[in-house]
Amino acid sequence: RAASDMGCASSATNPNDVASPRATDAETPSTSSASASAVPVNYLVRLRGGPLTQNEYNSRLSGVDGTHTVSVPYTDDSGTNRAYQMRYATCSQRGYYPEAADKLNQDAYAALERFRGREDEFVFAVFDGHGECGTECAVFARDRVPMEMACREFGDVEGYCAAFEATNAALRKSDIDDALSGTTGIVAHIRGRELYVINVGDSRATMGMTQTSESGVESVETFDLSSDQTPFRKDECERVKQYGARVLTLDQLEGFKDPNVQCWGTEQDDDGDPPRLWASNGMYPGTAFTRSIGDAVAERIGVVATPEIEHVRLSKDTKCLVIASDGVFEFIPSASVVKTALASEDPQQSAISLVVESYKLWLQYETRTDDITVIVLLFEDFFDEEVIEPQTPLQS
Repeated sequence: RAASDMGCASSATNPNDVASPRATDAETPSTSSASASAVPVNYLVRLRGGPLTQNEYNSRLSGVDGTHTVSVPYTDDSGTNRAYQMRYATCSQRGYYPEAADKLNQDAYAALERFRGREDEFVFAVFDGHGECGTECAVFARDRVPMEMACREFGDVEGYCAAFEATNAALRKSDIDDALSGTTGIVAHIRGRELYVINVGDSRATMGMTQTSESGVESVETFDLSSDQTPFRKDECERVKQYGARVLTLDQLEGFKDPNVQCWGTEQDDDGDPPRLWASNGMYPGTAFTRSIGDAVAERIGVVATPEIEHVRLSKDTKCLVIASDGVFEFIPSASVVKTALASEDPQQSAISLVVESYKLWLQYETRTDDITVIVLLFEDFFDEEVIEPQTPLQS
């Protein structure tokens, strides 16, 4: 049924038209069973203290199937055919909720090689569901967005927007109740050495690049390739207000603070009571983001599925790319994420380390943890040529 809701996706209903069999066979955190999520013994998970035993924690992990290594062909500026090496790995942890021990992982992800049958094209994505039907929304978007992208041109900004908006429309027509449920989404689309990052919501993509100072000192700098779409951003806050949204913290909504005086600072200063979106005449929907797929009620007050898009060219200075749900970035800044990603030559170990560290930090500040999903990509063996700076990086 999903394929018939939008004409474009119906032309890509065969998974082999979208990605390689290996990619489509990969388990996702929202559907894998605990028995299938055991961490291979060659990967180290250190867990001391906390409410879960080592085995209980390991049973919450999925996507740990080792590092994948691929050679990515591209044509350089002189017209010469070359290739670089990309190594990547995934890891996801089902959240810990004391009052709901069996709550499903609402994150879903995709790691698609040979996208559209091309040796040089890849799609990596993380979808972070929320609400009662969050798992279903995230899985729907994980499957649908690549299908919509498959019948549009690579690098077409309008096409990426149309793919996300078509996914939103198809979800609305499906049997999934998205009135108060939905998903954020972050997608990295690679062809050769060109990278597009497409984002709705507050998951994030961040990149580590080697930079050389005027004194000749080389270091790895962090560049965010997405900007969290939340009411902390003044532009997003003003945009949703134009649709009638009230932007208030819970303390303001419940009368503990003056609703007419902005009481929040930056996202880095968040005290656990972030600004949220509320209908003009009700205490709903309470979303802490301003863009998503789904969320039909929130759509009435300005929450949209239109993504923001960044474009960079990969080069010898590009060291890593990390795509993750906000379960990681809630407590770990982007620069630390990049540092951890590069701390090991094995991206699988790096992905596990990021998930475990995020889990520990959640329990330092909360009695629960969010779902946590990470994709780590390392880039190597680029030909040494003149570097073209990223076109639109957002420095962390």
